[in-house]
Amino acid sequence: MRLIEPLLRAIRGEGYTTPTAIQKLAIPPAAEGKDLIGCAQTGTGKTAAFALPILQRLHRRVAEAGPPPKHSSKAVARRPIRSLILTPTRELAAQIGESFRVYGRYAGLRHTVIYGGVKQHSQCEALRRGVDILVATPGRLLDLHNQRLLSLNEVEVFVLDEADRMLDMGFLPDIRRVIALLPERRQTMLFSATMPREIRALADTILREPVMLKVAAKSVEADNIEQAVYLVDARSKPELLVHLLQNPKLKRILVFSRTKRGADRITIRMTRSAISAEAIHSDKSQNARMRALQNFKEGRTRVLVASDIASRGLDVDEVSHVINYDLPNEAETYVHRIGRTGRAGARGQAISFCSGDERDNLRGIERLLGKTIAVLPHSITAPARSAPSKSAASAKKPAFVMSDMPAERPRGRTTAEEKKDAFWQKRRKRRKPVVVGAKRSKRRAG
Repeated sequence: MRLIEPLLRAIRGEGYTTPTAIQKLAIPPAAEGKDLIGCAQTGTGKTAAFALPILQRLHRRVAEAGPPPKHSSKAVARRPIRSLILTPTRELAAQIGESFRVYGRYAGLRHTVIYGGVKQHSQCEALRRGVDILVATPGRLLDLHNQRLLSLNEVEVFVLDEADRMLDMGFLPDIRRVIALLPERRQTMLFSATMPREIRALADTILREPVMLKVAAKSVEADNIEQAVYLVDARSKPELLVHLLQNPKLKRILVFSRTKRGADRITIRMTRSAISAEAIHSDKSQNARMRALQNFKEGRTRVLVASDIASRGLDVDEVSHVINYDLPNEAETYVHRIGRTGRAGARGQAISFCSGDERDNLRGIERLLGKTIAVLPHSITAPARSAPSKSAASAKKPAFVMSDMPAERPRGRTTAEEKKDAFWQKRRKRRKPVVVGAKRSKRRAG
């Protein structure tokens, strides 16, 4: 299948000459209007695999329909949503929207991106003007539909991207609600890095005789990504990270943490060590996340610390190193993470920290890759766990730790409560003793 000239012109302008494996497999059947399931890891070019056929199909439809009349109320009506791309995260939605902008710059089509976490006014204005292609996250899409601000009645092509991530994030009920709003006659494309049982069951209900495509994980692990691992005690990871980042050859670094709180702790440690770093995860506001990502892209921030939610939603050129501060529990997630470097033919390096409780995770990653990851030596040692001496313990004791407070206060230091107790003790000593029997006898006598 040959792409139309407006798309080829945009592709050449980006410097792309050879399609990736998933693009070779997916573009021909997608351009023919067939349903398909694409199983491929992140960083393999999946976005172009569905974006280019969509742009080609809709370009022909718009060309056949002709331009809408100027200053006419029908102008918006002639721009219904023809294609819907549903994606799990805001970052990934923005990335897909950017791909449609780049590839479709000469195609004469309109697209917009809608997601939650920001005010909806500008998104509603774009929908009101009419769009051909809509990229959306499930929550905001259903919200605007419930407000009757958009209609999906004329969608011809539906793409469910990162389906397994949707499942992990609990979006399956929302996906079913969105599918119920779509026309029955449509082309559906589902892309996922893995194929768990729930995704297969979903595919069976929404696709018709789909073409099955799969790119093996081994082909994803590019030769231009050098991988290595440090075997390190968990307590020594912060010191090892600071030590590595003192090397100026590490220019643009993406650090992955397993948790959001861990990402914040890493960022604080880097900042204290005079290393420019920002964190990006789902607890951050949308503006803060976009600002951190923009600073990282433009080089104002050297280190971006991300949780796993960002492993499939970040598309930044020239990431020199990916550092897995925590090894992921799932081997596929490791591949998603390291795919952030070594993009577009550039060379990259992926470094992992593996503590004792993460050895099983490392073995699972090596089984998936079909090879052993090289172990690098280091001189960072963990602090000793032996019990300190009495004098050393008192010298290093942190302030205001309740468990370390002495049972009795030293002499010469009293609190207000102790003073009050001493006062009442003195008063009690001054009182004359009361003889209970004597009182009773007096009362009886009287």
